[in-house]
Amino acid sequence: VQLQASGGGLVQAGGYLRLSCAASGRTLSAYTVGWFRHAPGKEREFVAVFPPVTWSGGSTRYADSVKGRFTLSRDNAKNTVYLQMNSLKPEDTAVYYCAARTYIGIPIAPESYDIWGQGTLVTVSS
Repeated sequence: VQLQASGGGLVQAGGYLRLSCAASGRTLSAYTVGWFRHAPGKEREFVAVFPPVTWSGGSTRYADSVKGRFTLSRDNAKNTVYLQMNSLKPEDTAVYYCAARTYIGIPIAPESYDIWGQGTLVTVSS
């Protein structure tokens, strides 16, 4: 499966954006799909993860820093996962990546994901 992230941009604090992770080649709903972000001078960090639709071993997970503000959703017909980001803060500024994992589980470590899309830049101004 190949992934393409889009939807980034410049937004004021308190605003919102919706990122998309579109897949080609395979059905994305069969994969664990995660979002990560990488801010300058920081390590790549976990944002949210979606388990495969057929897996009952866990549910959507969010980083504490985005819980209540960010929401994952999927459109299986479009083979796309979305990350709705509300109440954005300057500290949310980063390059956001979507990633997929071919094995079961909903890990939060970036190294647990073996398929990555290119990043999309989100800039939140104060």
